[in-house]
Amino acid sequence: MATIDPISAALNLGTTLIDKFFTSDADKDAARLKLLELTQSGELTKFTAAAGIVRAEAESDHWLTANWRPIVMLTFAALIVARWFGWAAPNLAEAEYIKLWDIVQLGLGGYVIGKSAETISGNVAKTVIANKEAKELSRG
Repeated sequence: MATIDPISAALNLGTTLIDKFFTSDADKDAARLKLLELTQSGELTKFTAAAGIVRAEAESDHWLTANWRPIVMLTFAALIVARWFGWAAPNLAEAEYIKLWDIVQLGLGGYVIGKSAETISGNVAKTVIANKEAKELSRG
């Protein structure tokens, strides 16, 4: 079975998401251009590498390696919830709670988007591989 490299998978995923979420051709073209710029500048490679690190951590057999990010997020969320109930930490200023909230929002958004992207990229990769195999079979 053929394999697809992470950058191609990310490009395929990006193109699929652009086609799904942008309605006008001008917006689609602008988004595709930005995706190509990210690829050429090396940013897409960085995103792919970061996602690989998070995935490797999550799939780790070592309990702490697999769970440190969720533990940190739960800790930040607990501090925010405790403040809502009036149990504020005496040394945390308002600005620090706002930063914690921003981190929690980013973490939750990343988790939701990551899970969606994981599902979509798996489907895109399977389709690309199936199309390549079908082309190879039709040639042979």
